[in-house]
Amino acid sequence: MNAQLPTVVALIPARAGSKRVPDKNIRRLGGHPLLAYSIAAARASGVFSDVIVSTDSPHYAAIARHYEAEVPFLRPPELAGDLSPDIEWVRYSLDQLRKTGRDYDCFSILRPTSPFRLAATIQRAWRQFVAEAGVDSLRAVEKCSQHPGKMWVLQGRRMTPLLPLRNGDQPWHSSQYQALPEVWVQNASLEIAWTRVVRDQGTIAGGVLMPFVTEGHEGFDVNSEYDWKLAEHLVETGQATLPAIDRFPYLLERHADAGNQNHP
Repeated sequence: MNAQLPTVVALIPARAGSKRVPDKNIRRLGGHPLLAYSIAAARASGVFSDVIVSTDSPHYAAIARHYEAEVPFLRPPELAGDLSPDIEWVRYSLDQLRKTGRDYDCFSILRPTSPFRLAATIQRAWRQFVAEAGVDSLRAVEKCSQHPGKMWVLQGRRMTPLLPLRNGDQPWHSSQYQALPEVWVQNASLEIAWTRVVRDQGTIAGGVLMPFVTEGHEGFDVNSEYDWKLAEHLVETGQATLPAIDRFPYLLERHADAGNQNHP
């Protein structure tokens, strides 16, 4: 890594309490647990000083270490609930790392639920971030497939537009789609920020954000069983590429001695 560039750590969140897709972070896709692909992409990118997995599960930690990520500490249970905000585990992770003498200029959140984010994706985002002056963070976005100008809030037997805006004389909800402004939605694939925003502003994003436009399936996010089936289909048909992994799958290699800890 170029010594003149800021230092950056990859933070990969992998708590064990997923509800919609149980154990999705370690569920196998293309032969490896989902978590493995974010680790592989981070390592292959050459961008990061360290690749750290934040998990509350010793079993998940063992899997992460097999794929050569670090798990120097487990996340406390109070920071691993369904409603725990990202700022809590990010602040905790950076503080714990700082106590061991590891301080970074920047951090990047790479969520395991975006398995098609490649090393090249990370490299492209990092180049854009370090080239941009005056920003607090970068966040991955893609164009909305459903325009919010056509969305409504229901109140009993009545409804009102979510965005009561107009295009000249026409409300957005009664305008042609092509006449509406482009709207972008964040996806979960990638975030980069200066660590100062956590310390000084108590947020993972700060107040000045720049977009990173994902391409193809880079921003694909696994959040439901339907998403999972679609991800499997994309892999099986060659429509999407997973990061290359240079080792045997953990769940297959450890099958003989994993016993009841071997999650499907």
